[in-house]
Amino acid sequence: MPPSRTPPLHPLPAQALALSWSQALRRLVGRRFVFKFLSITAFMWVFFVAYFYLLRHPVRPVTVMPLTALDHWLPFQPAAMAAYASLWLYVGIPAGLMPTPRHLVVYGYWIAALCLTGLLCFYVFPTAVPTAHLPANIANHAGFALLQGVDAAGNAFPSLHVATAVFSAVWIDRLLHQLRAPAWPRVLNALWGALIVYSTLAIRQHVALDVAGGVVLALAFALPSLRWVKGLEHGPG
Repeated sequence: MPPSRTPPLHPLPAQALALSWSQALRRLVGRRFVFKFLSITAFMWVFFVAYFYLLRHPVRPVTVMPLTALDHWLPFQPAAMAAYASLWLYVGIPAGLMPTPRHLVVYGYWIAALCLTGLLCFYVFPTAVPTAHLPANIANHAGFALLQGVDAAGNAFPSLHVATAVFSAVWIDRLLHQLRAPAWPRVLNALWGALIVYSTLAIRQHVALDVAGGVVLALAFALPSLRWVKGLEHGPG
């Protein structure tokens, strides 16, 4: 975690409070858009290099995660693939709404710490989900064959797909709150995050224990990270 002497983020311009929440949202999205886009892209590239290396080169025997009653009860739902894939858009939203480079750096610190912790878990304790008995025609479903070929069902516990979704959901909710957004976008954000989490089970990429581990990992970083964004209390600039 950041040392206790780290100063709080600088307050944002008070005149922004005169903007409607939607106007402020658009302003934040457009602010330093290229810098944010390149930063997010670089972060994801570095993450995936490490993720796929550990996926394909485990240093210890891989443990198959056990199934729970929930896993047996929940039917396979290939249509949930769209929600699963939407994570890669969803996780970019908080970084895209950061008002200053310093806010972006602090946010990047926390999400990087979360991802590094997950990767360390994969290194120390390699895991995979049990082989799923999928329909014979599943390869015909758009995107599913690609997912199975690229993101094999390893690096299971804790689910970083779930962890990054929950972490993002917490931050998006915080940002919407600071923008004085009405209830509906915050509810929509919660539903989107929950649907991503659900999709990991519905398409058999994770089991319930992976999801539980991902939620715990996310909250372990998301909740303390909010203490370091006091500057956001003053609204966007």
